[in-house]
Amino acid sequence: MPSAAPPSADAPASAPADGPTSTDAPFSDEARAPAPLGGTPGDAANDVVVGPAAVPGEALPHDLSPWGMFMAADIVVKAVMGGLAFASVVTFTILLAKGVEIAFAKRRARRGIRRLVEADTLAEAIGEAGRASRWGGPVALLARSAEDERRRSAGLSADGIKERVAIALQRVEAGAGRSITRGTGLLATIGSTAPFVGLFGTVWGIMNSFIGISQANTTNLAVVAPGIAEALLATAIGLVAAIPAVVIYNVFARSISGYRTLLSDGSALVMQHLSRQLDRARTEVVASPRATGHVAQQAAE
Repeated sequence: MPSAAPPSADAPASAPADGPTSTDAPFSDEARAPAPLGGTPGDAANDVVVGPAAVPGEALPHDLSPWGMFMAADIVVKAVMGGLAFASVVTFTILLAKGVEIAFAKRRARRGIRRLVEADTLAEAIGEAGRASRWGGPVALLARSAEDERRRSAGLSADGIKERVAIALQRVEAGAGRSITRGTGLLATIGSTAPFVGLFGTVWGIMNSFIGISQANTTNLAVVAPGIAEALLATAIGLVAAIPAVVIYNVFARSISGYRTLLSDGSALVMQHLSRQLDRARTEVVASPRATGHVAQQAAE
């Protein structure tokens, strides 16, 4: 029986007929390499997010308007902002009230000065009882004070009368000056202290922001920025209260200085009238004996 021929070297090796086909093919070096950091393209489950921890949505402020920041601020910062807002309201209230008062006072003073200029004597400027009651204001008070002192000092030396009248006029001017400056000192106080009060609110708010950063264990800007913005809002309100107060105070200072100048002019006119009347009275007293002696001489002749 002939023996089987040996298999040819060129023939491919046949796989076992009854064995299952293996699916575990050996891996190459490339297949065994680790996947990239981002994972395979399209595999979202393997993506890695690198960066700061996400902040919960409810921890972020939703309203960064001035009113929203005020409502979210600390109670101390709220008190500072409320006080500065009230100071700003007081400033503009003084602007309206004192502005009207100074305008009317200047107008009345100019009318009084015009009346003194047109009159020949203090009695003529003051007028009769009914007319005198309608003339008001500091200039009218200057004229009445001088006339009253002249009547009380009748028969006394002219120099003494002038000295006492000058003292009375100074008192009237000082009283009018105190009255017209009432309330302006509050403007100076607001203008000088409001920036520092706002700065106190800012320091307090920033301190609370740093405390919140340490408690949240994060430096995310979304967590840090709202507290700092609330703190800076206090400084902004302080400047809003201080700057108008300083400007208004300077305007009133110039207006009051002009008003005092008008009062000084009124005092000068009153002193001119008084001096003229005293000199006229002295001249009449000196001329009266001469006239009497001349008449007696003519009668004797």
